[in-house]
Amino acid sequence: MRTTYSASVTVRILCAVAVLLATLGAFYGSGVLGGTPIAEAAGGRLGADSTLLAPGTGAFSIWSFIYTALLVYAAWQVSAKAGESRAQRKMRPWAAASAVLNALWIGTVQLGWLGLSVLVILLLLAVLVRIFLLLIPVAESAVERWITAVAFGPYLGWVSVATVANIAAWLSSFGLGEGAAWTIPLAILLLVVAALIGAGTVHFSGGRISAALAMAWGIAWIGVGRSDGGLESAPVAIAAFCAAGLLVVYAVLAALQRRVRFNRGAENTA
Repeated sequence: MRTTYSASVTVRILCAVAVLLATLGAFYGSGVLGGTPIAEAAGGRLGADSTLLAPGTGAFSIWSFIYTALLVYAAWQVSAKAGESRAQRKMRPWAAASAVLNALWIGTVQLGWLGLSVLVILLLLAVLVRIFLLLIPVAESAVERWITAVAFGPYLGWVSVATVANIAAWLSSFGLGEGAAWTIPLAILLLVVAALIGAGTVHFSGGRISAALAMAWGIAWIGVGRSDGGLESAPVAIAAFCAAGLLVVYAVLAALQRRVRFNRGAENTA
């Protein structure tokens, strides 16, 4: 007989508070609550035209979706039903850690500490990868599966792209590669690698596509950024659009294949 487990209310509330604070930090980082917009902080190094790998301004609208999904997750995981989930018992501390690191990243950028922001976003990425690995096993309910996938899949996908952009911005602050011919081939190579990583998340998760779609979004917006604005590059733009398009196609085909497998499995057990 399975023993019923229930996480303490205190632990659930702490997780919810961490997500709420991260969301408030995002409002501050957007300039709504008095902070300097991220694109203007740190000397503008994270602006849309700062490097060849900087996404266009519109890309950052995905944060609204991510924070909304995280708030839904935070509210849901407080519920008694979620308190009994063994999957959430493992995931909840990592979810709270991701929220804290997110807020910390905003703080380091606001202070202009670009090098430290790279370290923080790498830690955030590692935490999100851990959450993603915890999501691969079958969730205990359809509600849990959807809420966690929608909250943390796009979160991982976007932070993956943001990490590359953050590192590029940090390196550019030293003048590395400024005006050099090798920066364009390197940018194209990194876009290809990013798309392959996105495809890898689909493959190793058995067809879950939310992280890959968010990565495709970010990659496509790098193409937009290189197509118009102060730092145009046709080769990088074309590579970004192609990489994003191929990643979406692969993700959709993998999702359809997963659906077919699921339907066949249901028929076999009927």
